[in-house]
Amino acid sequence: MSYQVLARKWRPRTFEELVGQEHVVRALSNALDNDRLHHAYLFTGTRGVGKTTLARILAKSLNCEKGVSSTPCGECSICREVDDGRFADLLEVDAASRTKVDQTLELLENVPFAPIRGRYKVYLIDEVHMFSNSSFNALLKTLEEPPPHVKFLLATTDPQKVPVTVLSRCLQMNLKRMPLEQIRGQFEHILQAEKVEWEAPALDVLARVADGSMRDGLSILDQAIAFGGGQVREEDVKTMLGVVAQDQLPQLLRAVIDNDASGVLEQISLAAQQSPDFSALLKDLLLLLHRIALYQASPEAVDASWGDVQALQELAGLLHGEDVQLFYEIALRGQRDLHLAPDPRSGFEMILLRMLTFRPVAPEAGTGRAPTQPPPVPLSSAGRGRSASAGNEVLAEQKKPLTEVRESTPVPQGNIDPNDWHRLLPALKLGGISSQLAAHCTVKSWQDGQLLLALNPTGGALAGSMPRQKLQEALEKYLGQNIRMEIEVAEVAEETPAQITERQCREKQAAAVHAMQNDPVVKVLEENFDGELLVDSIKLNT
Repeated sequence: MSYQVLARKWRPRTFEELVGQEHVVRALSNALDNDRLHHAYLFTGTRGVGKTTLARILAKSLNCEKGVSSTPCGECSICREVDDGRFADLLEVDAASRTKVDQTLELLENVPFAPIRGRYKVYLIDEVHMFSNSSFNALLKTLEEPPPHVKFLLATTDPQKVPVTVLSRCLQMNLKRMPLEQIRGQFEHILQAEKVEWEAPALDVLARVADGSMRDGLSILDQAIAFGGGQVREEDVKTMLGVVAQDQLPQLLRAVIDNDASGVLEQISLAAQQSPDFSALLKDLLLLLHRIALYQASPEAVDASWGDVQALQELAGLLHGEDVQLFYEIALRGQRDLHLAPDPRSGFEMILLRMLTFRPVAPEAGTGRAPTQPPPVPLSSAGRGRSASAGNEVLAEQKKPLTEVRESTPVPQGNIDPNDWHRLLPALKLGGISSQLAAHCTVKSWQDGQLLLALNPTGGALAGSMPRQKLQEALEKYLGQNIRMEIEVAEVAEETPAQITERQCREKQAAAVHAMQNDPVVKVLEENFDGELLVDSIKLNT
């Protein structure tokens, strides 16, 4: 008999044999045992997590000769035919190869006819999102009200592409990615049954490469057994998968920490001898930085099965948390742009050199870590010693929020001073129209619990009953007493808070423009590179 691959040989045939997806198994088992079956099910999830397998087990449970239940016998002729893929009343369709509406109509022609042998005629449509819009429209009516002897089982890896009209007619079952522990446990179970020797670290590597897919994991396990001559050894698995280069990542990161450019290039050269996939290598570097950040936040959160806890501990002690985040951000952006590089290796080298360039280089006294500011980048002798962000530093000084200016002087408590009205407003914690109403007013008089406000005519439309009421309630809460408040629309000599804010913004904008115009770096750009300062582009965050 010819060899059968592990993914097919160990495909679950009952709900009990299925690894993971307990939430879906429970829902389907209860529906079968309590006769609460839906006419259409949609199984969603990434590749290799059991969508088609669940559908076949459900079809077997519906048509088993011993009756509908969550535990098909597996021995009757119908169960055996379903397992062998030759049951006449189970119609499996690959939507990717039947996208035309004529093919869908041809498929649905036999829906009204009774099953040949089984209790139900089951339509299993895989990758249903590949149907065309016309095919979906042809399926809608039948999917909503099929004959009692028909069940539709749909499977897809991309439910976002399935029309909502189809989704609303199905009972959706979302399958989860397989946890690493479950994949590794299934590997051990299969290898014991197959009488294959293995090393635990090798299974850890294979389970991680499976990336949540049991089918992919079993295919890689098959390859590992063949590569190792009937054994699964860690060294063989790493060689087969090109993981040898990944083992050099801690040394590579250590060279970055030591600011050793030649050491970084040497490590990359050693890794290149293994002909690695540099995109995958960059992904592994991101995982390493992530695990370092996890270790720094909580050592207990790190999965010890990776076998690199000692290296993580060492690297976490050498790197500051801010540097880890910086390196992660650089690597993440580099992953996005790696395909634009002339070749993957040069792109990978540039990402590491970028880490060296932007990482602080000189340790601060007594801290054991580098300063947070990068070294200056001179443009010419005239601008030497000033970084390109010098103008921004001046602007940052000018960009203090206006609320800080207003609150720099203590707000009077329990009283209203006409001269302090603009500083009182932040304490009222108003919002919306009531805040605008107060900002366009000045205090005309305050005496014996009676407040008279003068409203600038430009804000006359703000004086509605609701904003007035909210302003009065806020004042009473602030003063701790009931007051009588009146507002009259009149020209006022004093500046309103809104006018004060507008004036301060103009002053700060003028100061920012002046700072940029007199910045040495800007002058160098204007004189040496025929640059032009766009004044309108200078904006302040107020």
